[in-house]
Amino acid sequence: MVIETFAPGCKEAVYERFREKGRMIPDGLFYVDSWLEKDGDHCYQLMETDSPELFDLWFEQWKDLVSFKVVELESRAPG
Repeated sequence: MVIETFAPGCKEAVYERFREKGRMIPDGLFYVDSWLEKDGDHCYQLMETDSPELFDLWFEQWKDLVSFKVVELESRAPG
């Protein structure tokens, strides 16, 4: 799970870049789903990869507008 925090006053700039360029994620890093905090400046993105170093390549594209926190999750089978 990636928790994105938009820099103060940058939410519209984030949306504009996304509309123009998309997520800009490197090959091997896969977007699963995302949730935007209601009335907030946080986006929660569920991502998958076998190469965690790819996160740094992705973050480089956004570091002027967004700070990131990665929370590693483990899949659990029901029961």
